[in-house]
Amino acid sequence: MKIALIKERKNPPDKRAVLPPHICKKLMNDYPELTIKVESSDDRIFSDNDYRNQDVEVVNDISDCDVLLGVKEVPIDYLIPNKKYFFFSHTIKKQAHNRLLLKTVLEKNIELFDHEVIVNADGIRLVAFGRYAGIVGTYNAFRTYGLKHNLYEIPKANAHFDQNELVDELKNIQLNPFKIVLTGTGRVGNGAKEILDAISIKQVSVDAFLNETFEEPVYVQIDVLDYAKRKDGKIIDVFDFFKNPQAYENNFERFATVADMYIAGHFYSEGSPEIVSKEMMLNPKFNISVIADISCDINIPIASTIRSSTIENPIYGYNKFTNQETDYHSPLAIAVMAVDNLPCELPKDSSDGFGENFAKYVIPAFFNNDKEGVLQRAKMTEKGKLTERFSYLQDYVNQEK
Repeated sequence: MKIALIKERKNPPDKRAVLPPHICKKLMNDYPELTIKVESSDDRIFSDNDYRNQDVEVVNDISDCDVLLGVKEVPIDYLIPNKKYFFFSHTIKKQAHNRLLLKTVLEKNIELFDHEVIVNADGIRLVAFGRYAGIVGTYNAFRTYGLKHNLYEIPKANAHFDQNELVDELKNIQLNPFKIVLTGTGRVGNGAKEILDAISIKQVSVDAFLNETFEEPVYVQIDVLDYAKRKDGKIIDVFDFFKNPQAYENNFERFATVADMYIAGHFYSEGSPEIVSKEMMLNPKFNISVIADISCDINIPIASTIRSSTIENPIYGYNKFTNQETDYHSPLAIAVMAVDNLPCELPKDSSDGFGENFAKYVIPAFFNNDKEGVLQRAKMTEKGKLTERFSYLQDYVNQEK
């Protein structure tokens, strides 16, 4: 069996890799029947020589390989017919800009496995960059806060080599007392918590956060039942929220009136209530001046996220009175950090973490007859058709425009 790591060709270039060099070598040692090749690239965080030094062949032609591994969407012109591809296709939510990509995958008889739907039998994702989105997003939140209030300036995250350097940079900041609310307890939220704990920001309870004052920076990490409540007043459990999101309404405003910074690391699903609405921001008691929207769902559930931002220009201002973009330094502006590819700023660490899980959960499935069903669940297309699990995308594929 031959696997290839493909060159990332989407712009701007992505430096991440599905498998770092040392993991490639280990896999080939563990599975003698496996060959891994690497398509030459000047953009990857690991150089061609890094792979050669681990006895991994670097080539310019990967057409003889069976399985092709990438991170971002593969440009249509570079899709090789009749292959198995793994990458983030960004099509499972019927994203309009990638409809032609999925259509071309079908036309070229490609078996597409989307990283986003590599899950276990309970639907829990097995490979993801979410932890590093939380780590980088939290660093960027502090950078945004300093720039917004003219308190300090620190370099962008991508100026640092790894997570340790991010932490060291933040530890050097002199912070006044302020309050941070963090939503989410999954990979993203816990990645954010990892940074907050590493720089010794004190975690407090919901009750203390809402009702007490502190002489140091503090944060609270909240989950869905803290920022949403049932309309009928019943308190059930988090699973009820996921099953019946329409039965819930917003309960975040109590945090918004006391918090200074909001780090959004939650998962949002259609039908869930807004978290930060336009009306909420018009409340004179609304106190949040910086929103780091790591989840980056446009317009909803956070109304100030009117667009995604970029690594090059990560911050924009939101005027809550006009619902329009403005200079984030303006006293009337909420400073928004909404970069949608945050792990790209920490490519080595994020590649190492992703690669470890890919090697642990995905590669074995090729050699054990997929006994856990990992490949079957993630397979979106087969023999020129959508698989049953993804048949809901057929109308999306059929659209003319």
